[in-house]
Amino acid sequence: MNWADQLKEIDTISGNRRRDRRYEVDLEVRWKLIRRRRVLDSGSGRTVNVSSGGILFETDRPLPPGLNIELSLTWPVLLHNVAPLQLIVSGKIVRTAGNRIAIRMLQHEFRTQGAPAEHRGMLAAATRPPSLLFMNPGHISPFNKLQ
Repeated sequence: MNWADQLKEIDTISGNRRRDRRYEVDLEVRWKLIRRRRVLDSGSGRTVNVSSGGILFETDRPLPPGLNIELSLTWPVLLHNVAPLQLIVSGKIVRTAGNRIAIRMLQHEFRTQGAPAEHRGMLAAATRPPSLLFMNPGHISPFNKLQ
């Protein structure tokens, strides 16, 4: 038995039949219910736990299972220690229990929220590939000598 099968067996024995490990994380979340590319409703809440396959969050009211939902989570880490990030998740509501909503993640991506003006130059420099520094014809370096 390989290590992955052993982990599955351990999780099943301990009573957790889920495929993805859940992490208790308390993040601010904004949600939008979507049907046929139209926003039906929106609101905010807090995450209860997050896994690579889904998110459980609490909101101020119950939401109907089966609908598509888009979540925007305020991510607790800055890009290059400068720009705030958001995790944008598209998914489907698979279960509700009162004001707790479980979604299955179908798609996700990180987006920047915008850096403060004084940090934008630092962020641009941090994300520029180093090779671009040597491609500037006005820049003299041993790596771009034309002769």
